[in-house]
Amino acid sequence: MARKTHLLWDHDGVLVHTEPWYFEATRRCIEPLGVHLDLSAYLQDMVFGTPSWRHASALGASEARIVAARKERDRVYQQFLQHEDIEIPGVDQVLTQLSREFEMAIVTTAKRSDFELIHKRRSIVSHMAFVLASGDYPRAKPHPDPYITALQRFNIPPERALVIEDSQRGLKAAVAAGIDCVIVHNDFVQSQDFTDAQHRIRRLEELPALLARLNQPD
Repeated sequence: MARKTHLLWDHDGVLVHTEPWYFEATRRCIEPLGVHLDLSAYLQDMVFGTPSWRHASALGASEARIVAARKERDRVYQQFLQHEDIEIPGVDQVLTQLSREFEMAIVTTAKRSDFELIHKRRSIVSHMAFVLASGDYPRAKPHPDPYITALQRFNIPPERALVIEDSQRGLKAAVAAGIDCVIVHNDFVQSQDFTDAQHRIRRLEELPALLARLNQPD
């Protein structure tokens, strides 16, 4: 087995606790269009990267109303990002430890504007060689494009990398890119299917020990 030298980090749900707030902002802003957004249906749409707004379109909402509602969702979500607790314990400590041995990057489907707001006063990005966000690759997760783009930026083969994800959507992207993936437990998406994950951990603090085992000489 090739030694792991590069870590490709998902963002939402792995490094910051944002996913429930994105759901809540979407739920709140799609409801006036006649859609009661059920969490289980939302999570299923999330697996395939399907926008929740298709439900509003199916009920006859005009494109103009949907565009306005999405803009309001973005505004509400950014309010949550600024005022709600989105910290995940142990992130900075784990990143500091792993950055001594591994090259690292963030590979996210987040909008660049949201990402920059989240990290305005955080040090997470300082540990990374680069960040790939929405718009930096042709197709979003669950397509492999984000992770393939990261491999190309690092100029490494898939076997040298390890993806750290929390969702089935991200796992599908990693598998499609041919990269081993470790799933970090996240209550919000715990009902999703992680059968294809090579590794699963309960907390991020378990990752250094897992990497040490993976990189032990045969």
